[in-house]
Amino acid sequence: MKALLPRPVFLLASFLVAVQAKIYERCELVKKLNDHGLDGYQGYSLANWVCLAFFESSFDTRAVGHKKDGTSDYGIFQINSGWWCADEDSASDNLCDIDCKELLNPDIEKDIRCAKRIVEDPQGMDAW
Repeated sequence: MKALLPRPVFLLASFLVAVQAKIYERCELVKKLNDHGLDGYQGYSLANWVCLAFFESSFDTRAVGHKKDGTSDYGIFQINSGWWCADEDSASDNLCDIDCKELLNPDIEKDIRCAKRIVEDPQGMDAW
């Protein structure tokens, strides 16, 4: 079977995808979260947010987890497609008004905005 893309184009495309992935270092993530006002947000410390990101994605912005209920979790905070973001595979309330794929890039501002929205609900971090 012939490849759809010539080998050099395929390699370049693979490299471009890899460049967009980012695994944050702990201190780098702490600074980013602090800069976006997460220290003390809804009563959660920076340590809470860093632990959440570590246990959900190992600080990997490209992490995607598939769940038994047919939904998926996206990005550094593993935001669920059943409630918070929209993807093509599952029905969603899309309470963060965002396409799930937007949570998979190195810029985590949208992830942070959505995480803030999630903890504003009565469940807080227990939503995870």
